[in-house]
Amino acid sequence: MFVSKNLDVNNLGHLTVGGLDAVALAERYGTPLYVMDEDLIRENCRAFKQSIDRYYDGRGLCTYASKAFCCKAVCRIAQEEGLGLDVVSSGELYTALQAGFPMERVYFHGNNKTPAELTMALESGVGQIVVDNLEELQLVGSLSRAAGRVTDILFRIKPGIDAHTHDFIRTGQIDSKFGLALENGEAMEAVDEAMAMKGVRLKGLHCHIGSQIFDIAPFELAAEVMIRFMGEIQRRYGRALEILDLGGGFGIKYVDSDNPSSYDEYMQRVSKVIHCCCGEEGLPIPYVVIEPGRSIVGPAGTTLYTVGSVKEIKNVRTYVAIDGGMTDNPRYALYQAAYDVLVANRAAEPKTQTVTVAGKCCESGDLIQENARIQEVGPGDILAVLATGAYNYSMASNYNRIPRPPVVMVSQGESRLVVRRESLEDLLRNDL
Repeated sequence: MFVSKNLDVNNLGHLTVGGLDAVALAERYGTPLYVMDEDLIRENCRAFKQSIDRYYDGRGLCTYASKAFCCKAVCRIAQEEGLGLDVVSSGELYTALQAGFPMERVYFHGNNKTPAELTMALESGVGQIVVDNLEELQLVGSLSRAAGRVTDILFRIKPGIDAHTHDFIRTGQIDSKFGLALENGEAMEAVDEAMAMKGVRLKGLHCHIGSQIFDIAPFELAAEVMIRFMGEIQRRYGRALEILDLGGGFGIKYVDSDNPSSYDEYMQRVSKVIHCCCGEEGLPIPYVVIEPGRSIVGPAGTTLYTVGSVKEIKNVRTYVAIDGGMTDNPRYALYQAAYDVLVANRAAEPKTQTVTVAGKCCESGDLIQENARIQEVGPGDILAVLATGAYNYSMASNYNRIPRPPVVMVSQGESRLVVRRESLEDLLRNDL
């Protein structure tokens, strides 16, 4: 019935999230409200970790891509579940530090890390810096030598894989702002420079071919391309790189038509490719790193809104206006992301009405979903948008000076606030 298995309907006909009544949560904490199911997040963490233990004999690491949803609470969950952490900015790194996350399990990504960010990473003891380009390699080397240390690095490689996803979230092909291309020789040029450079130690390679990918074949092909390149490096330098980071991008179910593969099937099939290609290249099996983000937190999130008005334009459409919008979920405005929507206080009823869910921002494009099939709806109803755990809170803004919503974690029949609702005073904190 629902796109996420943690959702149900109680005897009042209300939607439940992790067993808790969504309408009661809205009444207690207010709306808009992000609700995250901690138990499902932990279950997803364990599924990835167990797959690495099964298919790589424990020689690997699942690093949570914190860009999907970053706060101290989720960093602590990742730590407790034995995951690493993928960060891409000083802000994400600072959050990890404040959460007490072990820095040796942190991988620092990004296509334009500043000197200040890299210095912060070095001083914090970040485990691996994923170097994006030749200029960054020189900068890391210079900072490392000045600090009298040797920094472990990975190179981000563009394997040239078309992941058949949206143009805005395809990152593995040559025309991408991320990484070093194989086709034009710049990847090997970077390897040559790193091997000759003091202050850095090239430990491995990284790639990421895109996001919200359902087909396993592109992941298999990317793994083969990366192992072949590692083979070239070994033949050139007589040294096998130790780490292969295959990134993330695993798709989740947003609507009924989505059909993602299981995490275990992905791990099994990609593992076969890695073992086979390593045998052919005469390479030891590398330490395999994966970076799921959306697939860990996406299904665990539900956003709750209060309906303000229902505006029927005869023979055109019906707008359902909510007390949130593109400030708390910009994904539809950005790339027409699909979501399942329902009326939380009428979840047991059939969906009989087709509506466009509109936000409160002063923008015509401030929509959450068009042509959404939902239950009969009226002012004061609680609207739920499902599978919003990833790239909603993390991409939220203060456009129109709208405070960002709070985040509530639910677990074992209890709820707790993990991010406070922003106040009007918060909006003015940095004004002079």
